[in-house]
Amino acid sequence: MTESGLSVRLNSAAPIALDVALECAPGELFAMIGPSGAGKSTTLRAIAGLHHPASGSVICDGETWLDTSRTLDMPAHRRRVGLVFQDYALFPHMTALGNIMAAMGHVPAASRAERAASLLARVHLAGLEERRPAELSGGQQQRVAVARALARDPAVLLLDEPFSAVDRATRRRLQVELANLRQGLAIPIILVTHDLDEAASLADRMVLLHRGRGLQTAPPAEMLARPASAEVARLLDLRNLFTGVVLAHEADLTRLRWGGQTLEAAPMPSLPPGTAVDWLIGAGGVVLHRRGRPSAGERENPVSGTITALLPMGEETRVTLDVGDTQGRQLTFALPRHAAQRNGLAVNEACSVSLLRDALHVMPRP
Repeated sequence: MTESGLSVRLNSAAPIALDVALECAPGELFAMIGPSGAGKSTTLRAIAGLHHPASGSVICDGETWLDTSRTLDMPAHRRRVGLVFQDYALFPHMTALGNIMAAMGHVPAASRAERAASLLARVHLAGLEERRPAELSGGQQQRVAVARALARDPAVLLLDEPFSAVDRATRRRLQVELANLRQGLAIPIILVTHDLDEAASLADRMVLLHRGRGLQTAPPAEMLARPASAEVARLLDLRNLFTGVVLAHEADLTRLRWGGQTLEAAPMPSLPPGTAVDWLIGAGGVVLHRRGRPSAGERENPVSGTITALLPMGEETRVTLDVGDTQGRQLTFALPRHAAQRNGLAVNEACSVSLLRDALHVMPRP
């Protein structure tokens, strides 16, 4: 991490358990995801100085805000933090301009109005300076809250589920605006969200928190394709998670036993034969065998079964394939609706797929 980035180490046993370590570089957007009660907002509040962990440190832009080993705990008003609360926390009696000016105690009084108007224009609210929060839509209130956070000239921008209070269409627009806005911000940005798709589309990296503990930190695409454990996969609601046993290693692959089948996976020489493992196949790693048009890829880990469910979802159809045996193994995958129709897929019909070796991710069991 560069000296101007953010470094956080937090530990507490009570009243809220925390075991969190994260770093965020200038210009990076780092997302914290996880179920309710995982510690996401508490971590954000600890960075801002609104929560006091039993031990830990917070260093931002080369300045130490918290170091319990030295009994140093800088008060919130002295930390250069821009914080956007989930409910925005705008002052209802102030105009949009007034709300932003209220965060400018460090700016000469004569310059505040012009500076606040510039920030409103930056978040596409020019002309609405005199409106109070009750006269603004949810999306407009969120933009005012972001402008007010930036008015503090922060060393870090903290966003606590900033899109949760708006409808889906507005949410998508605001996400695009945040993606554009961050291009001009050379400070760390921490985003707390319950929305995995939101984190995946906006974040450079993300951490999955569960019961106050960081389970994995990685770029979104890497975490979704290669979760660190079955626990991470389940918390991410990833499908096609199974157990197997390592059979043998060859020069360029590892063989797994899955029920009565043998599968090829990328080489995992550190796992001795006989080791029980969890494994995952991503949605893009399940390839349908096309009727009458076989391809070379169909020879890779072929699996056959019976279709138990077809669920149309927009332009896609989600397929559930029962591959049989006493374990009740089921694969799920999605196809374009036209592909499902063209291949004559139907409930109770036989179907074959291949599990692409490079997409088969093996995880040691704890």
